[in-house]
Amino acid sequence: MTTHLSAPDSTTPTTEEPPDPHAEASDRHRLTAVTGLAALSLDAMASVAYGPEAIVLVLAAAGAHGLGLTLPVTLAIAALLAVLVASYRQVIAAFPDGGGSYAVARAHLGARTSLVAAASLVLDYVLNVAVAVTAGVAALTSAFPELYGDRLWICLAVLVLITAVNLRGIVDSARAFIVPTAVFVASILVLIVVGLFRSAPVSTAAAHGHASALADHATTVGALLLLKAFASGCSALTGVEAIANAVPSFRAPRARRAQHAEVALGAVLGVMLIGLSVLISRFHLQPVEGVTVLAQLADASLGHNWAFYVVQFATMVLLALSANTSFGGLPVLLELLARDNYLPHVFALKADRQVHRHGVLALAAVSAVLLIVSGGDTNTLVPLFAVGVFVGFTIAQVGMVLHWRTVPRSFGKALLNGSGALLTGVSAVVVTATKFHDGAWLVVVALPLLVLAFEAVHRAYARIGDRLELGRIPEVPCRTRSLVIVPVAGISRLTSEALTAANALGDEVRAVTVCHLDPEDRARTEALTRDWALWNPGVELITLSQGPSERRTLGRPVAAYVRAAAAADPGTRVTVLIPEAEPGRAWQRLLQNQRGAVVAHAVRRDTDAVICRLRFRLG
Repeated sequence: MTTHLSAPDSTTPTTEEPPDPHAEASDRHRLTAVTGLAALSLDAMASVAYGPEAIVLVLAAAGAHGLGLTLPVTLAIAALLAVLVASYRQVIAAFPDGGGSYAVARAHLGARTSLVAAASLVLDYVLNVAVAVTAGVAALTSAFPELYGDRLWICLAVLVLITAVNLRGIVDSARAFIVPTAVFVASILVLIVVGLFRSAPVSTAAAHGHASALADHATTVGALLLLKAFASGCSALTGVEAIANAVPSFRAPRARRAQHAEVALGAVLGVMLIGLSVLISRFHLQPVEGVTVLAQLADASLGHNWAFYVVQFATMVLLALSANTSFGGLPVLLELLARDNYLPHVFALKADRQVHRHGVLALAAVSAVLLIVSGGDTNTLVPLFAVGVFVGFTIAQVGMVLHWRTVPRSFGKALLNGSGALLTGVSAVVVTATKFHDGAWLVVVALPLLVLAFEAVHRAYARIGDRLELGRIPEVPCRTRSLVIVPVAGISRLTSEALTAANALGDEVRAVTVCHLDPEDRARTEALTRDWALWNPGVELITLSQGPSERRTLGRPVAAYVRAAAAADPGTRVTVLIPEAEPGRAWQRLLQNQRGAVVAHAVRRDTDAVICRLRFRLG
């Protein structure tokens, strides 16, 4: 009977752990509530630059009457924001190991649903990087049109900068981005306060000769138009989930600090969204060609002066840097997926400063591909954006409804999450339907493909686990006869080191060399045989000769000999020890002949022998 070892259940939510005095050193490289807000909220903060504009552009189809509903639609979005913040605050408490909607679904909705949530988050994070960088560079090229032709190279340069900062650690990235975040939030709040006390706008885009994009003779506002405006404006909610995904990046007590950061994000974002919408209604602004709504608000509130340019510059910088939200949240999610065997385990490794280096580099590489394919054009990427995030929102809310079923007297919380699930579900359907022909179909196709990829990796790890009998008590180790075969091509210090190691490993050691039938190689083999006899290392040298009809190869004769040796004595464990010199400098590896790799490949392919590659370091 096979006995199974106990293992922790990764699907069971855990509670906040007590402070660990031994973790104080690593806490230096973790986030506080303030630095967490700077590192993980840039996406959500920057969304006020395009969220209200998305609402205005949709409602403009109904003319001035439609624009009058900008504030009610924004209030509905703010209400949904409050629901999401309250929900993710509970997610943080219930799942302090991070993962957000993936962790919730894993515990309450099953593995397949959790993978859908994870895939949606992965897509959203990757697209966020590409959209954020291109939007920030677009703002730059709008101010300096002569740079437009170089926008792709600028996008890649910004991506390299953000990647380099994050490779130094999430705390360093947070510190680097605190000032731009503070300047942006302060400039938006000043804009709102000044605008509220103005009886009339200082100037408008129309006054500067820009053409209005307002529809003529359109006065009917239907439910579908309101739903579309609501769904478009919900793009301002992207990034709300990032803090819940990256709870392990916070200092202890992790859950409490993450909750404080989540509430602060919701409060600041809500105030900015509502304040900007009030000003839009107060100044009767309308969409115009070539000028963003935020630029119009800054112009109307502050005037076309240095304050206007501060707002524009802060917006440009924060849009470009908002990609940092993905670099803070996605590597933690990839770590959880790797721990659950849905991604290669390399994504679970951490470097110094608590950096998920492989996750950061993978995100940068995929984002660079997207930037190159899109040519650095924001409009190519925007239709793909914010589709996946609503899928994750909905799954998280539904999962939390099921979570509250196990907690007494939690009907109010379950009702809150249920309402949020309904709202985000409707938004997901509307956003997907309205953007489907503009490119959202790519996300619809990519989502199941990504889930299938996760499951393929999981099956591969399951097969490996079965072969290794992980989780089960293995057989008791026993002593068996061991034969070590050492391929050699000459006599050197490397040969001596290899034979010494082989004698320590096995009961019997045999050295083998391959001889081809051409005169030059035959002469080399005869010379090696004579020198071996004079050297007399105490190990027999066996010559493996190739027939005239055989192709000139190195690996096949060795593999054939290994098979014959194993067949001659089935109870003997055969090990092939391949000596290789390892140069002291990386570039010198290009000078090697790769014979060891050729032999290892042939033996691995054609035999069941154990392969030991002995690397002798030079230097």
